[in-house]
Amino acid sequence: MFDHISIGVKDLERARRFYDAALAPLGYERLSNSDTMIGYGPETVGLWVMQVEQPVVADMRSGLHFCFVAPDEAAVDAFHAAAVASGGTDNGEPGVRPDYGRFYYAAFIIDPDGYRLEAYFHKGEL
Repeated sequence: MFDHISIGVKDLERARRFYDAALAPLGYERLSNSDTMIGYGPETVGLWVMQVEQPVVADMRSGLHFCFVAPDEAAVDAFHAAAVASGGTDNGEPGVRPDYGRFYYAAFIIDPDGYRLEAYFHKGEL
């Protein structure tokens, strides 16, 4: 459905360090790099991170979050660990989420700008 999403941040260098570390375990890398914008994806950019004057104000009650597909459970675990070590805040440790499905393995993070992120792996049959 979506080709890409873009988010605005106040400090692009801080976001670069965070997203480089957090997305690497999922198989996503920085594919585009400039003074005002960076882009991540597996082969083409799917996430643009831009330095802007007025980023959207984070709202934990908005329901907005971004979910990244992980290749396996270990990648979800590594995403969570790398994100926390790189300035993110834990918003749900790795584990099965029975409310989402008995095979739904996920971890949740809040990035340094307040965006809610998830990494997920579907570990069984649908």
